[in-house]
Amino acid sequence: MFASSIFNDLVTKFHENKLAHAYLIETNNLDQALIDIKNFLKIINCPENYNNDCTKCNLCNLININNLPSIKVIEPDGTSIKKKDIIALKEDFSSRPLYSKYNVYIIKNADKLNASSANSMLKFIEEPTPGILGFFLTNNKDIIIDTIKSRCESYTVNYEYKTLQDSLNITNEQYQNYLNLIKNYLNYINTSKLITNKNIILKEYTERQDIENIFKIIYAIYYQSFLKVNHEPYDETLLNEFSLNENKNKIEQKLKIITKILTNMSYNVSIELILDKFVLEMRGLNE
Repeated sequence: MFASSIFNDLVTKFHENKLAHAYLIETNNLDQALIDIKNFLKIINCPENYNNDCTKCNLCNLININNLPSIKVIEPDGTSIKKKDIIALKEDFSSRPLYSKYNVYIIKNADKLNASSANSMLKFIEEPTPGILGFFLTNNKDIIIDTIKSRCESYTVNYEYKTLQDSLNITNEQYQNYLNLIKNYLNYINTSKLITNKNIILKEYTERQDIENIFKIIYAIYYQSFLKVNHEPYDETLLNEFSLNENKNKIEQKLKIITKILTNMSYNVSIELILDKFVLEMRGLNE
């Protein structure tokens, strides 16, 4: 029933009355993780003895169509998850559920919580209310603020390999265009002292999602390079596109810089400021 066996473990914890109040799940496939969570919620909330072909209650169908009042899925509104969404969640969960055992919230792309919504969410989980269960889904838990991470039980859920292009949900043409731009961009950062390197990106892309995709690919490039220098399996196809000859320490520092850049994007910081900061910090490591 589950694409990942981790959810079988959660079912066991449910039967042993050992469920945590909140889970942070880092995954390479947010949509599949959401499907697994919904199947898990069917099992723990079903008023009957659950089976895949259950026809005795309407609860499973309501979960499938996102129409069960006690289960809320929150996703980014534009570039971030807004504070108003968390306030609405608190109001909705101020009373016990009528049709299920738990009130459940699922924060999809939890790394998109902005500063105010993250703080509001923190207040929600600092003193957990019995009967409320939460899931934070992300493809990069390093971006989640530490105070939220520390209050969740964490899992890493890796599904069958999904290409970077698939995970970004972009066409082959888009992916190749991104790669070609990144080659020029990284080359100019390493060889030119002009801060206007940001124009290499901005003259081609102005949409925030495009620029975020570009930095996710840059992160993947350096991460695969880290795996290579660490003598672990890595994506040769991606690295063949680039000539990176850097030591482990420098790669780790650059990964930290890129992670901060992605975090700033989730907080809706000015793209021009982000690009300036990236160039200055990356170039600083090269000097």
